[in-house]
Amino acid sequence: MSRRRGVMSESFKIELAKELGFYDTVKNEGWGGIRARDAGNMVRRAIEKAEQQLAGAGQHSD
Repeated sequence: MSRRRGVMSESFKIELAKELGFYDTVKNEGWGGIRARDAGNMVRRAIEKAEQQLAGAGQHSD
C-alpha cells in the first residue's frame, strides 16, 4: 500500500518547523525524526493559519 500524498507543501512544512523551533531535527533526521507532539503542533498551527486566511478573505470592504 502506498502512502497518501501530503496536503501541505514541503516549503510550508519547513516554515512551520522553523516557526515552532524543531527545524534542526528535520534537517538532521528528516520528518520521521520529529516527535508526535511536534507534528501535532505543526498541524494545529497550519489549521490556525488557514482559519486566519479564510477570516481575512471573508472580510471585504464595499
